[in-house]
Amino acid sequence: MSLDAVGLEVMGHAFASVAEEMGLVLIHSAVSPNIRERRDCSAALFDAAGEMIAQAAHIPVHLGALHESVAAVRALSPAPGEVFILNDPYAGGSHLPDITLVGAVEVDGAVGGYGVVRAHHSDVGGMQAGSMPAGARDIFAEGVVVPPLLLTPEVERFLLANVRTPEARRADLAAQRAAVERGADDLRALAARHGWAVLREAARDLQAYAERRARQALARVEATGLTATDWLEGDGVDDRDLAIQVRVDIRDGVFHADFTGTAPAARGNVNCPLAVARSAVLFVVRTLLPEDVPTNGGVTRVVRVTAPEGCLVHARFPSAVAAGNVETSQRIADTVFLALANGGLSVPAQGQGTMNNVTFGGIGVRGSGLEAGWTYYETMGGGQGASPGAHGPSGVHVGMSNTRNTPVEVLEMEYPLRIRSYGVRRGSGGAGKWMGGAGVTREFEALAPMDASFLSERRRHAPCGAGGGGAGAPGRTLVNGVPLPPKVSTPLAPGDVVRVETPGGGGWGQPEPGGER
Repeated sequence: MSLDAVGLEVMGHAFASVAEEMGLVLIHSAVSPNIRERRDCSAALFDAAGEMIAQAAHIPVHLGALHESVAAVRALSPAPGEVFILNDPYAGGSHLPDITLVGAVEVDGAVGGYGVVRAHHSDVGGMQAGSMPAGARDIFAEGVVVPPLLLTPEVERFLLANVRTPEARRADLAAQRAAVERGADDLRALAARHGWAVLREAARDLQAYAERRARQALARVEATGLTATDWLEGDGVDDRDLAIQVRVDIRDGVFHADFTGTAPAARGNVNCPLAVARSAVLFVVRTLLPEDVPTNGGVTRVVRVTAPEGCLVHARFPSAVAAGNVETSQRIADTVFLALANGGLSVPAQGQGTMNNVTFGGIGVRGSGLEAGWTYYETMGGGQGASPGAHGPSGVHVGMSNTRNTPVEVLEMEYPLRIRSYGVRRGSGGAGKWMGGAGVTREFEALAPMDASFLSERRRHAPCGAGGGGAGAPGRTLVNGVPLPPKVSTPLAPGDVVRVETPGGGGWGQPEPGGER
């Protein structure tokens, strides 16, 4: 290692600033509220060997799986300056709405690294507006599949011909491309300041430093044979519970999660590729590390994830995967945390464990500017689990998500929807010495005929407390007061009201006598 402690800190922040700048360009250039307001997007910087150097503080389920995206592009031998596009979950993607752009950064006539941005597009075709259909039985029903391809005008034209909102998609893709170009410019500016040889060495040093720190931290919590089982509440086709089972072994500074015993791939869309499962485990491992350890390719070297091919968390083509990325990833993280808690490790109680996905869309709202079609997608916050020494925060995105909400004013100006009410769901957090965070309630009124799709969890199985704390309240989704299954698609007529009550987080520790709930 050539960098001292100060050098590591300086270069670590320099690389991270490139990733953050890419994210800001994307957010401020995008036109869709899902990216512009909710910030459902991520950015990262990779070296020429395809190892992550730095990431922005964005979406865990995106960031942990970007390594596979870069690997899929590198297999095509990209030339310096080329930009590739993909969304294929079985070739570097996560689920179809997440479109990834990978730019090969040109430095001195060679590929010096990769700038990567991933953004959730609110429609990529498929059987239902919004491309998150609860009843999908294969990936073809979920939208257009784009394997890793050089991004050319012809490829973009083909993609836009298969979506319901081509102008919005075109603008968001342009924002992604601008973000990739900003990353390339910033990396070249760093190379001009320090020299390209210095940057390459600094990237290697940072990855080695992160790996060493991660191994040291895991060596202090060495444990073997920690097991847990948790449940997915149906798959949108069948309503029976589906088991996710894990065994965790932490030895020699390596965290191994094995999912043998997990249910086979489902008929519906809760399946996920192994990259998403790995991303969820990486998130858990990151919470066990000191805050000052940089998150880069060095940390991934201490994480091992195995699962039987063809099971729920290691799905095979052409299994549907739309909910696997958003809901199964949450349940994987919950199950791994539960295994650690069962082994006596001090970890937080379970949070809401769902992204509460709501999708609305339709064709032909006369006089609204939406005659050609419209789609709206949102995930909703809930209660975080309490931890030893702190109450869980309320109304936040938990686990594998890190987005914001859509402001009421933006939603009502751009779509035929009205927000009837929005607030904290008082009393939904679990009891304990440290109380779980509360969920939220949000009511949508349809102002035009539309289709709606809901993908959620924790409607039957409440988030568990820890250390003797109580469970958080499960969530509910209702249309005109009638409860719906966790995963369902339904038409809405003007005047119909959707009410979503998100789960609370679990409490931590035995409640103190006379303490508030």
